[in-house]
Amino acid sequence: MFLVSVLRRSLFILVPLSLILSCYLYLYPVFHLCAFPSPEQDARSSYLSTLRQHAPLPRGPKSIAPFRLLALGDPQLEGDTSIPDPEATSLPHLAKFWNDALLLNGTKHTLLQRLRHSLHDLIDFYLDDIPKSFQAYRKRLDHIGNDYYLGHIYRTLHWWTDPTHVTVLGDLVGSQWIDDAEFESRGWRYWNRVFRHGQRVPEELTSQPAEDFQSTIMLGDDADAWKRRIINVAGNHDIGYAGDLSPERMARFVRVFGKPNYELRFQLPINSTKGAEEGGEKPVPELRIVIVNDMNLDTPASSQDLQAETYQFLNDIITTSKDVTRPAHFTLALTHIPMHKRAGVCVDAPFFDFFNGIFENGVKEQNHLSPDASKGFLEGIFGMSGNEHVAGHGFGRRGLILTGHDHEGCDTYHYINQTSGESPSWEARRWEEAVSTGLLDQPGVPGMREITVRSMMGDFSGNAGLLSLWFDEQTWDWKFEFANCELGLQHIWWVVHVVDLVTVGIALAYGILAVIQHILVPEKIEGKLKHAANGRTAVAGEPNAGPPKSERGASPAKLEQTHDHLDIPGSERKTLRKKKSKRALNGSPDGSAISGSR
Repeated sequence: MFLVSVLRRSLFILVPLSLILSCYLYLYPVFHLCAFPSPEQDARSSYLSTLRQHAPLPRGPKSIAPFRLLALGDPQLEGDTSIPDPEATSLPHLAKFWNDALLLNGTKHTLLQRLRHSLHDLIDFYLDDIPKSFQAYRKRLDHIGNDYYLGHIYRTLHWWTDPTHVTVLGDLVGSQWIDDAEFESRGWRYWNRVFRHGQRVPEELTSQPAEDFQSTIMLGDDADAWKRRIINVAGNHDIGYAGDLSPERMARFVRVFGKPNYELRFQLPINSTKGAEEGGEKPVPELRIVIVNDMNLDTPASSQDLQAETYQFLNDIITTSKDVTRPAHFTLALTHIPMHKRAGVCVDAPFFDFFNGIFENGVKEQNHLSPDASKGFLEGIFGMSGNEHVAGHGFGRRGLILTGHDHEGCDTYHYINQTSGESPSWEARRWEEAVSTGLLDQPGVPGMREITVRSMMGDFSGNAGLLSLWFDEQTWDWKFEFANCELGLQHIWWVVHVVDLVTVGIALAYGILAVIQHILVPEKIEGKLKHAANGRTAVAGEPNAGPPKSERGASPAKLEQTHDHLDIPGSERKTLRKKKSKRALNGSPDGSAISGSR
Protein backbone atom coordinates (compact mmCIF):
# COMPACT_ATOMS: atom_id res chain seq x y z
CA MET A 1 0.00 0.00 0.00
CA PHE A 2 1.23 3.47 -0.88
CA LEU A 3 0.22 4.97 2.48
CA VAL A 4 2.15 2.33 4.40
CA SER A 5 5.23 3.09 2.35
CA VAL A 6 4.89 6.83 3.05
CA LEU A 7 4.49 6.25 6.79
CA ARG A 8 7.47 3.90 6.86
CA ARG A 9 9.68 6.45 5.12
CA SER A 10 8.46 9.18 7.50
CA LEU A 11 9.44 7.08 10.50
CA PHE A 12 12.97 6.73 9.14
CA ILE A 13 13.27 10.51 9.60
CA LEU A 14 11.09 11.13 12.65
CA VAL A 15 12.37 8.39 14.97
CA PRO A 16 16.04 9.52 14.98
CA LEU A 17 14.98 13.17 15.16
CA SER A 18 12.66 12.50 18.08
CA LEU A 19 15.30 10.54 19.97
CA ILE A 20 17.93 13.25 19.50
CA LEU A 21 15.61 16.08 20.57
CA SER A 22 14.26 14.15 23.57
CA CYS A 23 17.75 13.25 24.74
CA TYR A 24 18.76 16.90 24.56
CA LEU A 25 15.70 18.12 26.45
CA TYR A 26 15.79 15.52 29.22
CA LEU A 27 19.56 15.68 29.60
CA TYR A 28 20.04 19.40 29.01
CA PRO A 29 22.04 19.97 32.25
CA VAL A 30 24.52 17.39 30.97
CA PHE A 31 24.93 19.15 27.62
CA HIS A 32 25.01 22.63 29.21
CA LEU A 33 27.67 21.53 31.73
CA CYS A 34 25.47 22.50 34.68
CA ALA A 35 26.84 21.61 38.10
CA PHE A 36 27.07 22.96 41.62
CA PRO A 37 30.43 24.70 42.10
CA SER A 38 32.86 22.47 43.98
CA PRO A 39 35.21 23.47 46.81
CA GLU A 40 38.06 23.13 44.32
CA GLN A 41 36.51 26.15 42.53
CA ASP A 42 37.15 24.68 39.12
CA ALA A 43 34.37 24.29 36.54
CA ARG A 44 35.80 21.06 35.16
CA SER A 45 36.13 19.59 38.64
CA SER A 46 32.55 20.61 39.46
CA TYR A 47 31.18 18.91 36.37
CA LEU A 48 33.21 15.73 36.94
CA SER A 49 32.06 15.60 40.57
CA THR A 50 28.45 15.78 39.41
CA LEU A 51 29.09 13.14 36.76
CA ARG A 52 30.57 10.79 39.36
CA GLN A 53 27.31 10.92 41.29
CA HIS A 54 25.63 9.14 38.37
CA ALA A 55 28.44 6.71 37.60
CA PRO A 56 30.24 4.02 39.63
CA LEU A 57 33.32 6.21 39.97
CA PRO A 58 35.18 7.15 43.16
CA ARG A 59 34.94 10.72 44.38
CA GLY A 60 36.91 12.66 46.95
CA PRO A 61 35.33 13.64 50.27
CA LYS A 62 35.89 17.36 49.55
CA SER A 63 34.75 17.38 45.94
CA ILE A 64 31.12 18.16 46.79
CA ALA A 65 29.86 21.04 48.94
CA PRO A 66 27.81 19.96 51.99
CA PHE A 67 25.19 22.68 51.34
CA ARG A 68 23.87 22.90 47.78
CA LEU A 69 20.88 25.19 47.25
CA LEU A 70 18.79 25.01 44.07
CA ALA A 71 17.40 28.57 43.80
CA LEU A 72 14.47 29.25 41.47
CA GLY A 73 12.94 32.64 40.78
CA ASP A 74 9.48 33.88 39.87
CA PRO A 75 7.57 30.97 38.29
CA GLN A 76 4.40 33.14 38.29
CA LEU A 77 1.75 30.52 37.55
CA GLU A 78 -1.04 32.11 35.51
CA GLY A 79 -4.69 31.10 35.45
CA ASP A 80 -8.10 32.14 34.18
CA THR A 81 -7.43 35.80 34.95
CA SER A 82 -4.98 35.85 32.04
CA ILE A 83 -7.74 34.69 29.66
CA PRO A 84 -9.67 37.65 28.17
CA ASP A 85 -13.04 35.87 28.33
CA PRO A 86 -12.90 32.51 30.15
CA GLU A 87 -16.70 32.15 29.98
CA ALA A 88 -16.58 32.02 26.18
CA THR A 89 -16.05 28.25 26.31
CA SER A 90 -19.69 27.86 27.41
CA LEU A 91 -20.78 29.30 24.00
CA PRO A 92 -23.30 31.81 25.42
CA HIS A 93 -24.59 33.01 22.04
CA LEU A 94 -25.36 29.46 20.96
CA ALA A 95 -27.39 28.95 24.13
CA LYS A 96 -29.15 32.24 23.45
CA PHE A 97 -29.90 31.08 19.90
CA TRP A 98 -31.81 28.05 21.19
CA ASN A 99 -33.66 30.19 23.71
CA ASP A 100 -34.71 32.69 21.05
CA ALA A 101 -35.49 30.11 18.39
CA LEU A 102 -37.54 27.82 20.64
CA LEU A 103 -38.74 30.47 23.13
CA LEU A 104 -37.23 28.44 25.97
CA ASN A 105 -36.91 31.45 28.27
CA GLY A 106 -40.62 32.15 28.22
CA THR A 107 -40.48 35.27 26.06
CA LYS A 108 -43.14 35.88 23.45
CA HIS A 109 -41.91 37.04 20.07
CA THR A 110 -43.47 37.15 16.66
CA LEU A 111 -42.07 34.87 13.99
CA LEU A 112 -40.17 37.77 12.45
CA GLN A 113 -38.67 38.75 15.81
CA ARG A 114 -37.66 35.17 16.51
CA LEU A 115 -35.99 34.96 13.10
CA ARG A 116 -34.16 38.27 13.56
CA HIS A 117 -32.91 37.41 17.06
CA SER A 118 -31.89 33.91 16.02
CA LEU A 119 -29.87 35.21 13.07
CA HIS A 120 -28.11 37.72 15.32
CA ASP A 121 -27.31 34.93 17.78
CA LEU A 122 -25.88 32.72 15.05
CA ILE A 123 -23.71 35.54 13.72
CA ASP A 124 -22.42 36.24 17.24
CA PHE A 125 -21.80 32.52 17.73
CA TYR A 126 -19.60 32.26 14.63
CA LEU A 127 -17.86 35.63 14.94
CA ASP A 128 -17.60 35.92 18.72
CA ASP A 129 -18.03 32.62 20.59
CA ILE A 130 -15.88 30.43 18.36
CA PRO A 131 -12.81 32.74 18.19
CA LYS A 132 -12.96 33.49 21.92
CA SER A 133 -13.43 29.82 22.78
CA PHE A 134 -10.45 28.89 20.65
CA GLN A 135 -8.39 31.58 22.39
CA ALA A 136 -9.50 30.38 25.84
CA TYR A 137 -8.68 26.72 25.12
CA ARG A 138 -5.35 27.70 23.58
CA LYS A 139 -4.46 29.72 26.66
CA ARG A 140 -5.43 26.88 29.01
CA LEU A 141 -3.34 24.47 26.99
CA ASP A 142 -0.50 26.97 27.26
CA HIS A 143 -0.94 27.01 31.05
CA ILE A 144 -0.68 23.22 31.19
CA GLY A 145 2.41 23.23 28.99
CA ASN A 146 3.96 26.02 31.07
CA ASP A 147 3.38 24.04 34.28
CA TYR A 148 5.17 21.02 32.87
CA TYR A 149 7.92 23.20 31.39
CA LEU A 150 8.65 24.67 34.82
CA GLY A 151 8.32 21.26 36.41
CA HIS A 152 10.76 19.85 33.88
CA ILE A 153 13.38 22.39 34.96
CA TYR A 154 12.92 21.50 38.63
CA ARG A 155 12.86 17.71 38.22
CA THR A 156 15.71 17.50 35.70
CA LEU A 157 18.04 19.71 37.72
CA HIS A 158 17.00 18.04 40.95
CA TRP A 159 17.96 14.66 39.47
CA TRP A 160 21.21 15.77 37.85
CA THR A 161 22.69 18.18 40.41
CA ASP A 162 21.39 16.49 43.59
CA PRO A 163 20.74 19.60 45.75
CA THR A 164 20.51 19.42 49.52
CA HIS A 165 17.93 22.25 49.69
CA VAL A 166 15.53 24.05 47.33
CA THR A 167 14.06 27.56 47.45
CA VAL A 168 11.64 29.54 45.28
CA LEU A 169 12.29 33.28 45.66
CA GLY A 170 8.76 34.66 45.45
CA ASP A 171 6.03 35.24 42.87
CA LEU A 172 4.88 31.65 43.07
CA VAL A 173 1.58 32.63 41.41
CA GLY A 174 0.90 35.33 38.84
CA SER A 175 -1.41 37.76 40.64
CA GLN A 176 -2.34 38.83 44.16
CA TRP A 177 -5.75 40.00 42.95
CA ILE A 178 -7.21 36.57 42.25
CA ASP A 179 -9.98 35.15 44.44
CA ASP A 180 -9.45 32.36 46.95
CA ALA A 181 -10.72 29.61 44.64
CA GLU A 182 -8.29 30.58 41.88
CA PHE A 183 -5.48 30.89 44.44
CA GLU A 184 -6.19 27.36 45.68
CA SER A 185 -6.27 26.10 42.08
CA ARG A 186 -2.87 27.58 41.31
CA GLY A 187 -1.56 26.26 44.60
CA TRP A 188 -2.67 22.76 43.58
CA ARG A 189 -0.86 23.12 40.25
CA TYR A 190 2.23 24.39 42.06
CA TRP A 191 2.46 21.31 44.29
CA ASN A 192 1.15 18.67 41.88
CA ARG A 193 2.59 19.72 38.51
CA VAL A 194 5.50 22.12 38.89
CA PHE A 195 7.01 20.86 42.16
CA ARG A 196 5.51 17.40 42.19
CA HIS A 197 6.68 15.37 45.20
CA GLY A 198 7.82 18.63 46.82
CA GLN A 199 6.76 19.45 50.37
CA ARG A 200 6.29 22.50 52.53
CA VAL A 201 8.80 23.05 55.29
CA PRO A 202 7.12 21.53 58.38
CA GLU A 203 5.59 24.00 60.80
CA GLU A 204 7.71 22.79 63.70
CA LEU A 205 10.92 23.62 61.79
CA THR A 206 9.97 27.18 60.82
CA SER A 207 11.35 28.70 64.00
CA GLN A 208 11.25 32.25 65.23
CA PRO A 209 14.46 33.90 66.47
CA ALA A 210 15.34 33.24 70.09
CA GLU A 211 18.34 33.59 72.40
CA ASP A 212 18.13 29.95 73.43
CA PHE A 213 17.45 28.60 69.96
CA GLN A 214 16.57 24.91 70.29
CA SER A 215 15.88 23.90 66.68
CA THR A 216 19.41 23.72 65.31
CA ILE A 217 19.78 20.95 62.71
CA MET A 218 22.93 19.05 61.85
CA LEU A 219 23.68 19.59 58.19
CA GLY A 220 23.16 16.24 56.49
CA ASP A 221 20.58 14.90 58.95
CA ASP A 222 17.27 13.90 57.37
CA ALA A 223 18.87 14.61 53.99
CA ASP A 224 16.23 12.88 51.84
CA ALA A 225 13.43 14.90 53.43
CA TRP A 226 15.24 18.22 53.01
CA LYS A 227 15.81 17.50 49.32
CA ARG A 228 12.02 17.41 48.85
CA ARG A 229 11.20 20.44 50.99
CA ILE A 230 10.60 23.74 49.20
CA ILE A 231 11.55 26.93 51.04
CA ASN A 232 8.93 29.35 49.69
CA VAL A 233 9.49 33.12 49.80
CA ALA A 234 6.53 35.51 49.61
CA GLY A 235 6.44 37.82 46.57
CA ASN A 236 4.32 40.72 45.44
CA HIS A 237 2.18 38.52 43.18
CA ASP A 238 1.54 36.20 46.12
CA ILE A 239 0.53 38.64 48.87
CA GLY A 240 0.82 42.11 47.32
CA TYR A 241 2.99 45.13 48.01
CA ALA A 242 2.76 47.08 51.25
CA GLY A 243 -0.28 48.98 49.99
CA ASP A 244 -2.48 45.99 49.08
CA LEU A 245 -1.05 43.38 51.48
CA SER A 246 -4.03 42.30 53.59
CA PRO A 247 -4.48 39.77 56.43
CA GLU A 248 -6.69 37.65 54.15
CA ARG A 249 -4.02 37.40 51.46
CA MET A 250 -1.38 36.60 54.03
CA ALA A 251 -3.56 33.90 55.60
CA ARG A 252 -4.13 32.03 52.35
CA PHE A 253 -0.42 32.21 51.49
CA VAL A 254 0.45 30.69 54.86
CA ARG A 255 -2.18 27.99 54.36
CA VAL A 256 -0.92 26.93 50.92
CA PHE A 257 2.81 27.77 50.90
CA GLY A 258 3.97 28.31 54.48
CA LYS A 259 5.13 31.10 56.78
CA PRO A 260 6.59 34.32 55.31
CA ASN A 261 9.10 34.98 58.13
CA TYR A 262 11.23 32.38 59.90
CA GLU A 263 14.77 31.14 60.27
CA LEU A 264 16.63 27.85 59.93
CA ARG A 265 19.91 27.02 61.61
CA PHE A 266 22.30 24.28 60.57
CA GLN A 267 25.54 23.15 62.15
CA LEU A 268 28.25 21.33 60.24
CA PRO A 269 29.67 18.17 61.83
CA ILE A 270 33.46 18.30 61.77
CA ASN A 271 36.38 16.29 63.09
CA SER A 272 36.68 17.33 66.73
CA THR A 273 40.46 16.99 66.66
CA LYS A 274 40.65 19.69 64.01
CA GLY A 275 38.56 22.03 66.09
CA ALA A 276 41.06 22.27 68.88
CA GLU A 277 43.31 25.27 69.10
CA GLU A 278 45.65 26.72 71.67
CA GLY A 279 43.74 28.17 74.58
CA GLY A 280 40.35 26.63 73.74
CA GLU A 281 38.00 25.20 71.14
CA LYS A 282 37.18 26.71 67.80
CA PRO A 283 33.51 27.62 67.35
CA VAL A 284 31.25 25.12 65.61
CA PRO A 285 30.54 26.04 61.96
CA GLU A 286 27.00 27.37 61.77
CA LEU A 287 24.74 28.36 58.88
CA ARG A 288 21.79 30.66 59.52
CA ILE A 289 19.11 30.93 56.82
CA VAL A 290 16.78 33.91 57.26
CA ILE A 291 13.55 33.94 55.22
CA VAL A 292 12.21 37.50 55.16
CA ASN A 293 8.98 38.98 53.85
CA ASP A 294 10.26 42.34 52.63
CA MET A 295 7.04 43.27 50.85
CA ASN A 296 6.02 45.63 53.65
CA LEU A 297 9.37 47.00 54.81
CA ASP A 298 8.64 50.30 53.07
CA THR A 299 5.82 52.65 53.94
CA PRO A 300 2.96 53.49 53.78
CA ALA A 301 1.41 50.06 54.42
CA SER A 302 -2.30 49.32 54.42
CA SER A 303 -1.98 46.80 57.27
CA GLN A 304 -0.04 48.24 60.18
CA ASP A 305 -0.30 44.96 62.09
CA LEU A 306 1.38 42.91 59.34
CA GLN A 307 4.10 45.52 58.98
CA ALA A 308 4.68 45.47 62.73
CA GLU A 309 5.08 41.68 62.56
CA THR A 310 7.79 42.02 59.91
CA TYR A 311 9.61 44.72 61.88
CA GLN A 312 9.45 42.63 65.04
CA PHE A 313 10.85 39.61 63.21
CA LEU A 314 13.80 41.64 61.89
CA ASN A 315 14.46 43.10 65.33
CA ASP A 316 14.50 39.59 66.79
CA ILE A 317 16.91 38.46 64.08
CA ILE A 318 19.24 41.34 64.94
CA THR A 319 19.14 40.83 68.71
CA THR A 320 19.70 37.06 68.49
CA SER A 321 22.53 37.23 65.96
CA LYS A 322 26.01 36.01 66.79
CA ASP A 323 28.77 38.48 67.50
CA VAL A 324 30.17 40.00 64.31
CA THR A 325 33.66 38.84 65.30
CA ARG A 326 32.62 35.20 65.60
CA PRO A 327 34.24 33.07 62.87
CA ALA A 328 32.67 30.01 61.26
CA HIS A 329 29.27 31.71 60.98
CA PHE A 330 27.40 32.43 57.73
CA THR A 331 24.06 34.21 57.23
CA LEU A 332 22.03 33.50 54.09
CA ALA A 333 19.09 35.87 53.56
CA LEU A 334 16.28 34.79 51.22
CA THR A 335 13.84 37.52 50.19
CA HIS A 336 12.00 38.82 47.12
CA ILE A 337 12.51 42.54 46.46
CA PRO A 338 16.19 43.39 45.77
CA MET A 339 18.23 45.99 47.64
CA HIS A 340 18.41 49.56 46.37
CA LYS A 341 20.75 50.30 43.44
CA ARG A 342 21.22 53.33 41.25
CA ALA A 343 19.82 53.23 37.72
CA GLY A 344 22.02 51.36 35.27
CA VAL A 345 23.49 48.79 37.65
CA CYS A 346 20.76 46.24 36.86
CA VAL A 347 17.98 46.10 34.30
CA ASP A 348 15.36 47.36 36.76
CA ALA A 349 15.97 50.93 37.90
CA PRO A 350 14.63 52.28 41.21
CA PHE A 351 10.88 52.87 40.96
CA PHE A 352 8.02 53.53 43.39
CA ASP A 353 4.31 54.04 42.81
CA PHE A 354 1.57 54.61 45.39
CA PHE A 355 -2.18 54.16 45.60
CA ASN A 356 -4.18 57.37 45.41
CA GLY A 357 -6.96 57.57 47.95
CA ILE A 358 -7.26 53.81 48.58
CA PHE A 359 -5.34 51.25 50.64
CA GLU A 360 -4.12 54.01 52.95
CA ASN A 361 -2.22 55.50 49.98
CA GLY A 362 0.22 52.64 50.42
CA VAL A 363 2.92 51.30 48.15
CA LYS A 364 1.38 50.12 44.87
CA GLU A 365 4.55 49.00 43.11
CA GLN A 366 8.32 49.06 43.64
CA ASN A 367 11.38 47.65 41.86
CA HIS A 368 13.82 47.93 44.79
CA LEU A 369 13.69 48.51 48.50
CA SER A 370 14.13 52.13 49.46
CA PRO A 371 17.66 53.27 50.41
CA ASP A 372 16.65 53.39 54.09
CA ALA A 373 15.15 49.89 54.05
CA SER A 374 18.21 48.53 52.24
CA LYS A 375 20.52 50.17 54.79
CA GLY A 376 18.55 48.67 57.66
CA PHE A 377 18.67 45.25 56.01
CA LEU A 378 22.44 45.32 55.43
CA GLU A 379 23.44 46.92 58.72
CA GLY A 380 20.85 45.13 60.85
CA ILE A 381 20.97 41.51 59.69
CA PHE A 382 24.65 41.48 58.70
CA GLY A 383 26.01 43.98 61.24
CA MET A 384 27.96 46.10 58.76
CA SER A 385 28.61 49.78 59.33
CA GLY A 386 30.17 52.86 57.84
CA ASN A 387 31.91 53.44 61.16
CA GLU A 388 35.24 51.66 61.42
CA HIS A 389 35.34 52.06 65.20
CA VAL A 390 32.50 49.62 65.91
CA ALA A 391 32.97 45.90 66.60
CA GLY A 392 34.61 44.06 63.72
CA HIS A 393 35.62 47.44 62.20
CA GLY A 394 32.21 47.59 60.51
CA PHE A 395 32.78 44.56 58.27
CA GLY A 396 29.97 42.63 59.93
CA ARG A 397 29.12 38.97 59.43
CA ARG A 398 29.89 36.86 56.42
CA GLY A 399 26.84 36.20 54.32
CA LEU A 400 24.90 36.44 51.07
CA ILE A 401 21.55 37.82 49.91
CA LEU A 402 19.44 35.91 47.37
CA THR A 403 16.50 37.76 45.81
CA GLY A 404 14.03 37.52 42.93
CA HIS A 405 11.62 40.08 41.44
CA ASP A 406 13.93 41.39 38.69
CA HIS A 407 13.24 38.78 36.02
CA GLU A 408 16.42 39.60 34.12
CA GLY A 409 18.58 38.73 37.12
CA CYS A 410 21.56 40.63 38.51
CA ASP A 411 24.76 39.99 40.46
CA THR A 412 25.83 42.99 42.55
CA TYR A 413 28.14 44.02 45.35
CA HIS A 414 26.87 46.48 47.97
CA TYR A 415 29.59 48.40 49.78
CA ILE A 416 30.14 51.44 51.96
CA ASN A 417 33.37 53.44 51.93
CA GLN A 418 34.21 54.32 55.52
CA THR A 419 36.69 56.97 54.39
CA SER A 420 34.33 58.91 52.13
CA GLY A 421 33.28 61.47 54.74
CA GLU A 422 31.28 61.91 57.90
CA SER A 423 28.15 60.22 56.57
CA PRO A 424 29.13 57.58 54.01
CA SER A 425 26.30 55.98 52.04
CA TRP A 426 25.77 52.55 50.55
CA GLU A 427 26.58 52.04 46.89
CA ALA A 428 26.34 49.11 44.49
CA ARG A 429 28.32 47.81 41.53
CA ARG A 430 28.16 44.81 39.30
CA TRP A 431 29.94 41.86 40.87
CA GLU A 432 32.31 41.42 37.93
CA GLU A 433 33.25 45.09 38.08
CA ALA A 434 33.86 44.95 41.82
CA VAL A 435 36.14 41.93 41.43
CA SER A 436 38.07 43.34 38.48
CA THR A 437 38.72 46.68 40.23
CA GLY A 438 39.87 45.04 43.46
CA LEU A 439 37.04 46.59 45.47
CA LEU A 440 36.66 43.48 47.63
CA ASP A 441 40.21 43.78 48.97
CA GLN A 442 40.23 47.48 49.72
CA PRO A 443 40.65 48.35 53.42
CA GLY A 444 37.86 50.30 55.05
CA VAL A 445 35.25 49.16 52.49
CA PRO A 446 32.82 46.60 53.97
CA GLY A 447 30.57 44.91 51.43
CA MET A 448 27.98 42.24 50.78
CA ARG A 449 27.14 40.31 47.63
CA GLU A 450 23.53 40.15 46.42
CA ILE A 451 22.47 37.71 43.70
CA THR A 452 19.12 38.31 42.01
CA VAL A 453 18.26 34.97 40.43
CA ARG A 454 17.06 35.25 36.83
CA SER A 455 13.47 34.07 36.36
CA MET A 456 12.67 30.46 35.53
CA MET A 457 9.83 31.56 33.23
CA GLY A 458 10.08 30.49 29.60
CA ASP A 459 10.30 34.05 28.29
CA PHE A 460 13.56 34.38 30.24
CA SER A 461 14.95 30.99 29.12
CA GLY A 462 14.14 28.87 32.16
CA ASN A 463 16.94 29.68 34.61
CA ALA A 464 17.99 28.14 37.90
CA GLY A 465 20.62 29.22 40.41
CA LEU A 466 23.11 26.74 41.87
CA LEU A 467 24.61 27.91 45.17
CA SER A 468 27.36 25.88 46.83
CA LEU A 469 28.43 26.59 50.39
CA TRP A 470 31.31 24.78 52.08
CA PHE A 471 33.54 25.18 55.10
CA ASP A 472 37.26 25.85 54.75
CA GLU A 473 39.03 24.25 57.70
CA GLN A 474 42.25 26.10 56.88
CA THR A 475 40.74 29.55 57.38
CA TRP A 476 37.99 28.20 59.66
CA ASP A 477 35.30 30.03 57.76
CA TRP A 478 32.61 29.50 55.15
CA LYS A 479 33.06 29.99 51.41
CA PHE A 480 30.50 29.99 48.62
CA GLU A 481 30.17 30.11 44.86
CA PHE A 482 27.20 30.56 42.53
CA ALA A 483 26.42 29.33 39.01
CA ASN A 484 23.46 29.68 36.67
CA CYS A 485 21.91 26.94 34.54
CA GLU A 486 19.64 27.80 31.61
CA LEU A 487 17.32 25.52 29.65
CA GLY A 488 16.14 27.85 26.87
CA LEU A 489 12.84 29.29 25.68
CA GLN A 490 9.65 27.35 26.35
CA HIS A 491 9.31 26.77 22.59
CA ILE A 492 12.03 24.12 22.89
CA TRP A 493 9.85 22.12 25.26
CA TRP A 494 6.84 22.43 22.96
CA VAL A 495 8.72 21.51 19.77
CA VAL A 496 10.27 18.40 21.30
CA HIS A 497 6.99 17.08 22.66
CA VAL A 498 5.05 17.88 19.49
CA VAL A 499 7.64 15.96 17.46
CA ASP A 500 7.42 13.08 19.94
CA LEU A 501 3.62 12.99 19.72
CA VAL A 502 3.67 13.10 15.91
CA THR A 503 6.22 10.28 15.84
CA VAL A 504 4.16 8.12 18.20
CA GLY A 505 0.99 8.82 16.20
CA ILE A 506 2.60 7.90 12.88
CA ALA A 507 4.15 4.78 14.41
CA LEU A 508 0.74 3.64 15.67
CA ALA A 509 -0.90 4.36 12.31
CA TYR A 510 1.86 2.48 10.49
CA GLY A 511 1.53 -0.51 12.80
CA ILE A 512 -2.25 -0.68 12.39
CA LEU A 513 -2.13 -0.37 8.59
CA ALA A 514 0.67 -2.92 8.34
CA VAL A 515 -1.38 -5.45 10.32
CA ILE A 516 -4.47 -4.78 8.19
CA GLN A 517 -2.45 -5.22 5.01
CA HIS A 518 -1.00 -8.50 6.26
CA ILE A 519 -4.43 -9.86 7.16
CA LEU A 520 -6.50 -8.75 4.17
CA VAL A 521 -4.08 -9.13 1.24
CA PRO A 522 -3.34 -12.81 0.31
CA GLU A 523 0.25 -13.75 -0.16
CA LYS A 524 -0.32 -14.73 -3.83
CA ILE A 525 -1.82 -11.38 -4.74
CA GLU A 526 0.80 -9.61 -2.74
CA GLY A 527 3.48 -11.52 -4.66
CA LYS A 528 1.95 -10.61 -8.02
CA LEU A 529 1.74 -6.99 -6.93
CA LYS A 530 5.40 -7.04 -6.03
CA HIS A 531 6.34 -8.63 -9.40
CA ALA A 532 4.18 -6.12 -11.25
CA ALA A 533 5.79 -3.27 -9.37
CA ASN A 534 9.21 -4.59 -10.38
CA GLY A 535 8.20 -5.04 -14.05
CA ARG A 536 8.74 -8.82 -14.04
CA THR A 537 5.19 -10.16 -14.47
CA ALA A 538 4.69 -12.33 -17.60
CA VAL A 539 2.19 -11.10 -20.20
CA ALA A 540 -1.06 -13.06 -19.97
CA GLY A 541 -1.80 -15.41 -23.01
CA GLU A 542 1.81 -15.66 -24.22
CA PRO A 543 3.27 -18.66 -22.49
CA ASN A 544 6.08 -18.91 -25.06
CA ALA A 545 6.71 -15.27 -25.31
CA GLY A 546 10.33 -15.95 -24.75
CA PRO A 547 12.78 -13.79 -22.97
CA PRO A 548 12.30 -10.08 -22.73
CA LYS A 549 13.36 -7.79 -25.49
CA SER A 550 16.22 -6.56 -23.44
CA GLU A 551 17.56 -10.12 -23.26
CA ARG A 552 16.86 -10.89 -26.96
CA GLY A 553 18.61 -7.84 -28.15
CA ALA A 554 21.49 -8.21 -25.78
CA SER A 555 23.56 -10.67 -27.92
CA PRO A 556 24.85 -9.57 -31.39
CA ALA A 557 23.84 -11.38 -34.62
CA LYS A 558 26.23 -14.06 -35.88
CA LEU A 559 27.07 -15.17 -39.48
CA GLU A 560 27.60 -18.91 -39.80
CA GLN A 561 28.99 -20.79 -42.88
CA THR A 562 26.87 -23.76 -44.03
CA HIS A 563 27.51 -25.87 -47.21
CA ASP A 564 29.99 -23.40 -48.61
CA HIS A 565 27.73 -20.38 -48.20
CA LEU A 566 26.99 -17.97 -45.45
CA ASP A 567 23.96 -18.71 -43.39
CA ILE A 568 22.47 -15.26 -42.96
CA PRO A 569 19.60 -15.08 -40.50
CA GLY A 570 16.33 -14.57 -42.38
CA SER A 571 17.86 -15.42 -45.76
CA GLU A 572 15.63 -18.51 -46.24
CA ARG A 573 12.49 -16.49 -45.70
CA LYS A 574 13.63 -13.97 -48.26
CA THR A 575 14.35 -16.79 -50.82
CA LEU A 576 10.92 -18.30 -50.22
CA ARG A 577 9.23 -14.98 -50.85
CA LYS A 578 11.19 -14.58 -54.08
CA LYS A 579 10.13 -18.03 -55.33
CA LYS A 580 6.49 -17.34 -54.58
CA SER A 581 6.59 -14.08 -56.39
CA LYS A 582 8.13 -15.76 -59.49
CA ARG A 583 5.35 -18.35 -59.58
CA ALA A 584 2.81 -15.58 -59.41
CA LEU A 585 4.37 -13.84 -62.35
CA ASN A 586 4.34 -17.04 -64.42
CA GLY A 587 0.59 -17.43 -63.78
CA SER A 588 0.77 -20.71 -61.95
CA PRO A 589 1.07 -21.51 -58.35
CA ASP A 590 3.60 -24.21 -59.17
CA GLY A 591 5.51 -21.99 -61.67
CA SER A 592 4.17 -23.58 -64.93
CA ALA A 593 3.24 -21.42 -67.94
CA ILE A 594 -0.45 -20.50 -68.50
CA SER A 595 -1.82 -20.67 -72.02
CA GLY A 596 -3.25 -17.46 -73.43
CA SER A 597 -6.00 -19.24 -75.66
CA ARG A 598 -9.13 -21.00 -74.53
